[in-house]
Amino acid sequence: MKYVMGEAKQTKRRAELFRYVALEVSETTLRGTFELDGKTFVESVTFEGVRSLEAPEVRAVAQLWFLLAGLSYYKAGAARRIDVGTTPLGVKGRALLEAALRDGLAEFAFRNELSLADVVITGGVPTTSYVPEIDPERVLIPFGGGVDSVVTTTELATHLERSLFVVSPASGRFAPLEATATVTELDLVRATRVLDAQILRDDDSLFNGHVPVTAMVTLLAAVAALASGRGGVVMSNEHSASLANLRWHELDVNHQWSKSWDAEQLLGEALSERVGPGFVVASFLRDRSEVWVNRAFSQLTTFHHVFRSCNRAFNQVLEQRLDTWCGVCDKCLFTNLMLAPFLPRATLREIFHHEPLSDPAREAQLRVLVGAGLDFKPFECVGDPNESAVALVKVSQRAEWGDVETLATLAKEVTPDRTFEKLLEPQGPSRVPAHWLR
Repeated sequence: MKYVMGEAKQTKRRAELFRYVALEVSETTLRGTFELDGKTFVESVTFEGVRSLEAPEVRAVAQLWFLLAGLSYYKAGAARRIDVGTTPLGVKGRALLEAALRDGLAEFAFRNELSLADVVITGGVPTTSYVPEIDPERVLIPFGGGVDSVVTTTELATHLERSLFVVSPASGRFAPLEATATVTELDLVRATRVLDAQILRDDDSLFNGHVPVTAMVTLLAAVAALASGRGGVVMSNEHSASLANLRWHELDVNHQWSKSWDAEQLLGEALSERVGPGFVVASFLRDRSEVWVNRAFSQLTTFHHVFRSCNRAFNQVLEQRLDTWCGVCDKCLFTNLMLAPFLPRATLREIFHHEPLSDPAREAQLRVLVGAGLDFKPFECVGDPNESAVALVKVSQRAEWGDVETLATLAKEVTPDRTFEKLLEPQGPSRVPAHWLR
């Protein structure tokens, strides 16, 4: 679906200059300082379970994080010029920053009816390449407590020394993530991220919107891995993450850009420019469909009553977090749909405490998920409408769902481009090294 930029409805004034002021690296903490037309923002990340961050190769990767972390504050003013100052940039680092600005902020630009095509990036000094001492058999797995990272953790080659990487907010740890991580029985490396309070407040003078947070987390994981001698970071982004939500102003708008194949390659190249090709960052699920991933998860019964994919359990504000599935959001509906071909209906009710698939109030959302609605794919981490349509057809054929007329009706309307069996096969390219496989 193609959208054309209309007349901007917002009245906020764009800033003129965003500056990368300084990155401070201590033994356990990264501290980035940024400036937007004279307003200062500071973000810090403190690590647990790693050696010193002050090694030169770790600092070099931390500089990449600094570049992307700045976008959380850049968006407040959508400045027309970005000055990275004396931050080492490099050819591949610049390519990553430019893509993160253009594609990683595409949803932000769409929602705010802004064009960022006029933004100019200045400054930067050459980067230095290092050869770190790492063990390729030791890897770090960013863990979110949902279906994807659980499957990666359990499917990854067991001869590897696997540890989990968790990012926690200053407001307190996420209970379902912690509970799910405990079930894995793996060691845990943690980073506590403290955002500048100014960006968390409702301020009508500032722009707000989605930023490429997964790319930021990927780089924090790379910092933690290198600071502990590990040879790789194992992400959990599926094939469908590369699919754009919509086309707008000659730009692909993809809510999951930082989980996409393009972003993975850009991150890999920028890291290789600084620490060489021996350090691997790749998605274990890159060539897998949502159908394949959910089939694998359906067999991991010890996780069924602790995992959580509903975003309302991960609110930055502690008091606003739910302690169960909300049952009404697109993530709840999508997860329910993708597991329904593999688990009994009664089991799903026990897991979710809701039944989104049979809820008449969710029909319009379901139509959009399977590509039969009038709207574009929701701005959530949900799969390809074709994959959702295939799952829906499969569910509609199960006798236990025969009383839900909406499923049968929609199954006759959708025309997915692949079969259920085809989605259980590899889907496209992957950068996963052979030694990560069983």
